[in-house]
Amino acid sequence: MLGASAPQVVVLLCKEFSVLVVLASVLACPAAYLIMSDWLQTFAYKTDIGMLPLLTAAATALIVALITVSYHAIRAAMANPVKSLQYE
Repeated sequence: MLGASAPQVVVLLCKEFSVLVVLASVLACPAAYLIMSDWLQTFAYKTDIGMLPLLTAAATALIVALITVSYHAIRAAMANPVKSLQYE
């Protein structure tokens, strides 16, 4: 048997996308914190933003990315290659 199995393909793709989503979150969280804290200081009732909303957003983005990538990778891995080549 040649090639990777369906679970191996899913794990490889999920790893790659996880790294990208975590990198994007690491870059976006400080900028979002600074912009939001500056914006919140303009209101009459001043409040601070904690790290919890930012971490929740990053975790949600990671979970959505993993679910989406897993779904499409499993669907592609389980597809019959003959059907794809039939129309070529």
